[in-house]
Amino acid sequence: MDFNATLIGQTIAMVFFVWFCMKYIWPPLVDAIETRQKEIAEGLAAAEKGQNSLVDAKREAAEIIAAARDQARGIVDQANVRANKIIDDARAEGVAQRQRQIDEGHAQLDLEKNRVREELRGQVAAIAISGAERLLAREIDATAHRELLDQLAREL
Repeated sequence: MDFNATLIGQTIAMVFFVWFCMKYIWPPLVDAIETRQKEIAEGLAAAEKGQNSLVDAKREAAEIIAAARDQARGIVDQANVRANKIIDDARAEGVAQRQRQIDEGHAQLDLEKNRVREELRGQVAAIAISGAERLLAREIDATAHRELLDQLAREL
C-alpha cells in the first residue's frame, strides 16, 4: 500500500468533515436530543403527577361520597324520628280529644238524666195528686198535703 496524495487529501477532508460536524452540526443535534429528552422526562413526570392526582381525586371523591351518604343517612334518621314524634303527638292528642268528648258526653248525659228525673218527678206528683183527688175528691186538700206529696216525689 502506497502512501500517496489521494490518501492524504481524503484524510484531510475527513478531518475537516469531522471538525465541521463537531463544530456546526453536532451541537444543535445534541441540543435537540437533550431538549427532547427533557420534554419526554417532563411529560412522564406530568403523567405520573396526573396519575397521582387522579388517585388522590378518586380517594377524595370516595370520601366525599361516604360523607354525603352519612349525612343523608343522618337526615333520613332525623326525619324518621321527627315523623314518629309527630305521629305519637297526634295519637296522644287524638286520645286526649276522644277522652274530652267522652267526658263531655257523660256530662251531657248526666244533665239530661237529671232533667228527665225532675220532669218525671213532677209528672208522678201530678199523677199522684190527680189520682188521689179522684179517689178522695172531698178529703184531699192540695195545699195542705203539698209537703207530703213533695216528699213522695223526692223519694221517687
